[in-house]
Amino acid sequence: MTEDSLRQYPTDAFIEAVRARFPTEREIDAVLTRKMHRRNGPGFQAVALETLVEGTTRLITDQVGYPARIADARWLSGGASKLQMVFDLHWRGPDGEPGAAVVTPMVLRMEPAASVTESSRQREFEVIRAVEGTVPVPHAYWMDPDAHYLPYPAMVYGFATGTAKPSHDAGKVTGLGQNYGPALRAQLAPQFVDYLARIHNLPIGAPPVLASFERPVVGSNASVIRQVHAARRIWEEDRIEDEPVMAVVYKWLIRNAPPIDHVSIIHGDYRSGNFLFDEAQGRITAWLDWEGATLGDRHQDLTYASLPIFQHYAEDGETILVSGMMPEAALYAAYEQASGLPVDPARIRYFGVFNRYLVSVLLLAASTRAARCAATHQDVLLNHVSGMGYLALSDLRAYFRSATA
Repeated sequence: MTEDSLRQYPTDAFIEAVRARFPTEREIDAVLTRKMHRRNGPGFQAVALETLVEGTTRLITDQVGYPARIADARWLSGGASKLQMVFDLHWRGPDGEPGAAVVTPMVLRMEPAASVTESSRQREFEVIRAVEGTVPVPHAYWMDPDAHYLPYPAMVYGFATGTAKPSHDAGKVTGLGQNYGPALRAQLAPQFVDYLARIHNLPIGAPPVLASFERPVVGSNASVIRQVHAARRIWEEDRIEDEPVMAVVYKWLIRNAPPIDHVSIIHGDYRSGNFLFDEAQGRITAWLDWEGATLGDRHQDLTYASLPIFQHYAEDGETILVSGMMPEAALYAAYEQASGLPVDPARIRYFGVFNRYLVSVLLLAASTRAARCAATHQDVLLNHVSGMGYLALSDLRAYFRSATA
């Protein structure tokens, strides 16, 4: 078999060889291994809304211990890498009082057959539960991490109100160069910084809190290396063609991985487009898309929010606004003031390389492979973003040369 054939139709030997070369966290290993075994199965098949309603009803009924009823089920747009259904749940409410009649809008979030970001519903469920009360998030109700009730792993959480795009700039792919405009930006930017500071300062409790996350050790770089391995593993499993710069950067990331100085919950995709807001009030109403969350170094979120793909020029045509919020230096200064945590230029450079490497992996490998396998409902979108992978690779090369000069 050719290398591409092995990736398209992976053998057990190929899967185990990649697992051995790039050890990572147990739950991440399980998710990626499941992805590879599933690749030999059928491609994407449209899932009927009725199937999701039936499976979700069984899941909730078993969890609450009495018959619950789903009404007004419909597809929910957004969350491009996941299948989502919004519905009204008729139940007794969180307290379960007999005779109570409560109607609560909820969302089912489920994996497709393949995704640009293969991730764990259990980890997403756990981290949303962990940050609730610290930042606005929809309440996580129930999960089906092993697809016992539904076709693929899934979770159910509350429906959050708000919009991801300002009405005057709604035509873009959410978050990519999103322009909030001066007035809305002035309202949202301080919240953007404040919530990141809150997340990074949140104490991390002992298991069972975040039970599927492996705890980094302050003074060790082992957790950073596990993340680099995970990204490299996805590259080896999914890439369509080789790119020498990816091998060079991977080796540098391993050799230069910094030790953790403060363990934080890392959102992993903290940027414009991943929060909802009330446009009239200028208020962030919910932070979404926690599927890439990990425990690690705060600089990972800071540099991700600053990636060029999420930037645009301010009204003067010269000032670059990261995540449509503020200049990069201003973001770091505001974060230091809000969090009380230092921003280290050396770590900024390292995670600036890491995040560009990760984005190149997701665009050039994961997105392209998922589209080629015809295993997703978003094949048109994934083919589109795959083409952006070469821009990401060019940015990685240029930033890497600058960071290591």
